[in-house]
Amino acid sequence: MSVPAAYLGIIIIWSTTPLAIKWSGDGAGFLFGVTARMLIGAAVSTLLVFLLSRRIPLHREARWTYAAAGLGIYGAMMCVYWGSQFIPSGLISVIFGLTPIVTGVLASLFLHERGFTPSKITGIVIGMAGLVIIFGTGIKLGENAFYGIAATLLSMLIHSISTVWVKSISARLPALAVVNGGLLAAAPLYLITWWLFGGAWPETIPVHAAASIGYLAVFGSVFGFFMFYYVLKHIDASRVALVTLITPVLALLLGQSLNHEVIEPVVWLGTCCILLGMSIYQWGPRLRRLALQRG
Repeated sequence: MSVPAAYLGIIIIWSTTPLAIKWSGDGAGFLFGVTARMLIGAAVSTLLVFLLSRRIPLHREARWTYAAAGLGIYGAMMCVYWGSQFIPSGLISVIFGLTPIVTGVLASLFLHERGFTPSKITGIVIGMAGLVIIFGTGIKLGENAFYGIAATLLSMLIHSISTVWVKSISARLPALAVVNGGLLAAAPLYLITWWLFGGAWPETIPVHAAASIGYLAVFGSVFGFFMFYYVLKHIDASRVALVTLITPVLALLLGQSLNHEVIEPVVWLGTCCILLGMSIYQWGPRLRRLALQRG
């Protein structure tokens, strides 16, 4: 698989994931939705390993990689599924739009990937200003929206930490091995959590919820994570996170058109700030040169 093709696949999957997360919890509850997704995903990835006759490495670096990926999958997904109960699906992707900045900061600190520059600092400030604007929408979205925004922000932070952790181990594992190992590490944690909170099987599962769980399990978990770790293996962690430069707008439009979500103008303003901040963070000097050439 080419890196650009995998990159495009991540954009498509991540743009549709927030709405699918929202739908997967309808009727069955968010905890059942995320647990079912991860168990099915673990089973599908294991089946792929068997069918493709791949061997899963179990050396020390590999085990640490599976632990880093699994803890990221568990922590990030648990937080975002819980938070999705309180905020529109498109807002989830908007908050995840800060991933390049947070991942870039962590990568700079722990992976020594390109230090801070005036343009990067400017991008961080503008991106954080967008986040402040987004937090302000919580008042209009309801009293519990603040919790949803905070949980999604925590999810994004955990995802960024996991990304940098996997990259820092540098085990050079096949992407499918990382996906399978990560899902197998996370699946028992989801089962234990589901059991601790009642472990009740839902009486009915709406068709759209079941379809969303299946979509997230196969595409969101297996193929999505496979392409993510495949791309992560070949390029800088901060560049991988640039996928979220496109997904927020697409996710907002999907939520508005398919789930009838009302997007306040202030959300678009916050989104623009976050995307502008990301652009300046990543391409500040290049954008400045282009502006000077045209001026």
